[in-house]
Amino acid sequence: MADAPTPQPPEPAGGPQIGVDEWVSRSAERILGRSGLLGRAEKELRRVPAVVRFLAVGGLAALIPVITSDPYLIRVATVTAVFALLALGLNVAVGFAGLLDLGYIAYYGFGAYGYAMLSSSKFGIHWQAWQSIPVVVAGAIVLGFFLALPSRRLIGDYLAIVTLFFGQIFYTLLIQGYKISLLGINKDVGLKSANWDVTGGPNGIANVDGFRAFGGTASSERAYFWIALSAVAVVYAVLHLANRSRTGRAWRALNDDALAAQVMSMPINWLKLLAIGVGAGAGALAGTINAALLQGAFPDDYNTMVLIIIYAIVILGGAGSLTGAVLGAIVVNVGLEALRPGTEFSNWTSNGRGLFYVTILLILLVRLRPWRRLVAVLGGTIAFGLVLHAIVGAAWPRGVHGGILNSAGTFSSGGWIGSALRHWLVLPSGTYEIGGYTAFNYLICLLIAMILCLTLLKGWRRDLLMIPTLWLAGLVYEARLIEEGSGATRFLLLGAALIVVMAVRPQGFLGRPRVEIV
Repeated sequence: MADAPTPQPPEPAGGPQIGVDEWVSRSAERILGRSGLLGRAEKELRRVPAVVRFLAVGGLAALIPVITSDPYLIRVATVTAVFALLALGLNVAVGFAGLLDLGYIAYYGFGAYGYAMLSSSKFGIHWQAWQSIPVVVAGAIVLGFFLALPSRRLIGDYLAIVTLFFGQIFYTLLIQGYKISLLGINKDVGLKSANWDVTGGPNGIANVDGFRAFGGTASSERAYFWIALSAVAVVYAVLHLANRSRTGRAWRALNDDALAAQVMSMPINWLKLLAIGVGAGAGALAGTINAALLQGAFPDDYNTMVLIIIYAIVILGGAGSLTGAVLGAIVVNVGLEALRPGTEFSNWTSNGRGLFYVTILLILLVRLRPWRRLVAVLGGTIAFGLVLHAIVGAAWPRGVHGGILNSAGTFSSGGWIGSALRHWLVLPSGTYEIGGYTAFNYLICLLIAMILCLTLLKGWRRDLLMIPTLWLAGLVYEARLIEEGSGATRFLLLGAALIVVMAVRPQGFLGRPRVEIV
């Protein structure tokens, strides 16, 4: 008699299963990778040695000052490199070790002010860069160790609160540093003044020396770009090697499960101190470059808002990914410049208008499936605007004769793009051109409420509500937000982009998905 066929296990049901490690169960999917043209390109790219890819990307980036001589573009590239350096440093604590360090901005400011004190006329010390930078970076590492000591046994929210407190103390010291008194001791020993001006207070420290070393001085935008790019390359290479070492594996184990790492006899407290110290050194190095680039150290460059931008870069790029940190810096910094009115980037994107609408379109392309949903939502949004414009125009002609913002304070028909928007939206004549924002402030509140409702609905109800929501988003942007691109608008849109990315891809662009047992 023929052998009976071997029974086959049933096919797993779709979605997470009880008691099944989803990471392990999807191993075959990860091994196969992406399909199609993108998958083949990714496989071919992986065949290239990492060193060759690193040198190729760095070499292409180094050609930016050769390709263009525009000081603005080179300055944007330099600032992007500084933020990439900051993101790499923060990635050690947040991405590698899993420590929510909210005091990281203090190391950035320490590097800037440390260099400003050692290389300026503030105290009459004019050390060259090769002398002051190692001292400042070493001091930042020591500062990181000391600040991490009281919180070495804390994790999660508790560590975040304590380190945030450290960061705020540092910022307060910068603001109040023009009247520091050493408990009256400086007066008792016969010094001329009981108060010492250490940080310059709100005005900061100006007239900081540029980078000088061995008789040469960095005096051009190109020079500082190459310095910043070299710093990014060195820190990237060092952290890449550290991540592949025993210490890097220990950091990742600490990130995955601190208790398990401790049971395996790993010195978790030492690993925390080391991660924060290494990140502090990278942050201080970025601070020295920023101080030399700006020829000064000013307190508002090292406040909580800057910390939020650095965290946004790390989260967007993917915590734990060095390449993601650099990619996040490029996306965030260039994106913020594209939304700032009056810049070359904003001219290319029509004051950020192109970036705004293209981003919305890309989000819809990614999220709406099948394709008929995408066509229905886009077609419904266009029809909704045209019909509403016609109704308002018939009832109130002045309500559809508003202009489109071209540049700061300049309104016109806006060309064919502006004409299309003016016939799709309802822009009253002169309402927002003369500063009458009250009605549009109410519309912003309505837009937020509609977005919140979208998170509660599903299926066709969500698609139906999405149509007026998209139209209202365009109206609010054209009537209110685009004119404030230099202020809150850029950061509001950055926050909205982060929310969308986290909803679509929680690990960021290049981040490592976490292991979850469901």
